[in-house]
Amino acid sequence: MPANRTRLITLCAAVLLNIPTLAQQNQTLLATPTTVAWGFYSAKATPALTIHSGNTVTIQTLSTCGPPERLKSLGVAASDIPSYVDDIYTKVPTSERGPGGHILTGPVAITEAEPGDVLEVRIQKINIDVPWACNGFGAGRGFLPNDFPYSRTRIIPLDREKMIGHFAPGIDIPLHPFFGSMGIAPPESAGKYNSAPPWMHAGNIDNKEMVAGTTLYIPINSKGANFEVGDGHAGQGNGEVDITALETQLTGTFQFIVHKDQHLLWPRGETPTAYIAMGFDEDLKTATEMAVRNMITFLSEQIPNHPHLTRDDAYALISTACDVDITQLVDTKSGVHVLCPKNLFIATPNTH
Repeated sequence: MPANRTRLITLCAAVLLNIPTLAQQNQTLLATPTTVAWGFYSAKATPALTIHSGNTVTIQTLSTCGPPERLKSLGVAASDIPSYVDDIYTKVPTSERGPGGHILTGPVAITEAEPGDVLEVRIQKINIDVPWACNGFGAGRGFLPNDFPYSRTRIIPLDREKMIGHFAPGIDIPLHPFFGSMGIAPPESAGKYNSAPPWMHAGNIDNKEMVAGTTLYIPINSKGANFEVGDGHAGQGNGEVDITALETQLTGTFQFIVHKDQHLLWPRGETPTAYIAMGFDEDLKTATEMAVRNMITFLSEQIPNHPHLTRDDAYALISTACDVDITQLVDTKSGVHVLCPKNLFIATPNTH
């Protein structure tokens, strides 16, 4: 075989061997004044990072607990406040903040993402970055604003080795960190969309099931998708009734996969043990109806590897074996999710 041809074959083989490595490329996105979106999701936001489908990104985020001065006034040691928190609060112009209050890291654009596709977000790992969390409510906010017409914030120490939060003497809370806000750009016509209410783009879903090892599926509304993440929680109760959870600073590792052959109207989730359908609306009853209908659609049209149920049977299965839970009651739009256990499906999977 000629030497030139041998070299060409060797080069092609090397390129082919490297393709899986490129598809699994890992990158890091730190929280800085130029890599955060303060209070909004937008199709027109300039990406902080552009990747390909299949890539993995480790993303650093801030809490919703406020600037260093506020944290110190609540008793947090200066040494326990990362330096990048002050950088962001002092260097992001006021004109670039809002309309919401969440400081989100991103956007991350995925080159292959187009409107009508589905973005699969695999939440691979979540680290708690600080030994504290805050919880607070404000006058006129939360689920019971008339019962608590004033503001109060407290710090909860976190033991990251034992994974518990010391809420009060004799009361420890198990830690299950997750990101309250994970979302992409809404349709371009929505403009600079407030980070507070969840919607079809996901965003501030505050779903405590979405811990490391779970997956979020989001319908893509714009070129690149523009994923953002933040609002870290060390733990939360369903409902999040006083308007905050165990708010803290998290770093997460995510793999992003674009699906061209799937179609969604609303986000859904998946854990190792359950399928999750979601609904969001200003009215709790409407949000519940949306979540139940979305689970009916999933069971009757979309469930993978198992026969699809009739809509009648899907409705009955939800009533007899699934849980309809209030996700949160305080984010302008209430959230409801239906959790359907995977161990219900014991039949032989479809082979066609």
